[in-house]
Amino acid sequence: MARGGEATPARHRRRDDDLFPVAPRVPDADTVVLSKAAIELGAPSSVATRTEQNAALPASPLVQLATRHGLRPAGKRPGFFGYLRQVWRYRGFIAAYSSGQLVAQFSSARLGQIWQVLTPIVNVGIYYLIFGLILNTQRGVDNFIGYLCVGVFIFNFTQSVLTNGAASVTGQLGLVRALMFPRAALPIAVAVTQVQNLLVSMGVLAGIVVLSGDPVTFNWVFLVPTLVLQSLFNVGLGLLVARIGVQVPDVRQLVPYISRTWMYASGVIYSVTVFAEHLPPLASKLAEANPLLIYIALARYSLLASPPMISTPQHLWIMGGAWAVISLVAGSVYFWFGEPDYGRG
Repeated sequence: MARGGEATPARHRRRDDDLFPVAPRVPDADTVVLSKAAIELGAPSSVATRTEQNAALPASPLVQLATRHGLRPAGKRPGFFGYLRQVWRYRGFIAAYSSGQLVAQFSSARLGQIWQVLTPIVNVGIYYLIFGLILNTQRGVDNFIGYLCVGVFIFNFTQSVLTNGAASVTGQLGLVRALMFPRAALPIAVAVTQVQNLLVSMGVLAGIVVLSGDPVTFNWVFLVPTLVLQSLFNVGLGLLVARIGVQVPDVRQLVPYISRTWMYASGVIYSVTVFAEHLPPLASKLAEANPLLIYIALARYSLLASPPMISTPQHLWIMGGAWAVISLVAGSVYFWFGEPDYGRG
């Protein structure tokens, strides 16, 4: 204000725009499309002209700098193949994280990681007592102890991924919200952790099979591709249930019932021939398409001399490979679609 209450002339006032110039609005693809649509739909010329003028404004230096260095808005989902490349770049993090989870898994137990072998052995003992001796499900199986152990160890491999994968993202919200990384690394790390558990378990399983009466044969080499296919299937399964666990947190309460039902449908504790004996032909074919039933049958074909089979090994290999591809592709795409939403809420 001037003396005597007179207003200061406008030419002497400093405008905020002079001190803090505002960068011109950045045009984007939507603006250009809207301007064209406005003209085509016969909008008033003033509206179309203003839209065109906004679209013609130059990009700000900051936007040009961000574009030149490949920066993008936070939370925006990358392309699918670009996302896969990001996951591959974080393979070191996945390996370190899975190793840490493996150590922490039994850190509070006195026997430590020995429990990763003791747990399936205890389960085998319980199943053998109830189903093998009391219910006599060992009829028609030459080496029921080896047959049962292979089923339990192979099923436990996928069951652990199913159980831990459902909470792989929701159980690490602090990490998800604090750091930027492809969230698929978490369920993949769960699958890698179980692979490390499996390597120890397979040594114990081989000893049980030999001690129970089956010799070492050339077919044992087929166990390696069987476990590779099952591992790929487990990665896809982990990605699938990880996103479901984010969208429906209560699914973790259902996982024990799902896994128990899946075990009974996979021929773990009885001969797989019961499907053909007690089910209609169509239902029997559907039951035999169960991916876990297939991987367990392939493992038994590899380790045991004469296990009951649901189909020829060639058909089982085709089905096992198909399930691995379907699970991995479907799980990866499904998880990728939800990438911007993980850690919110």
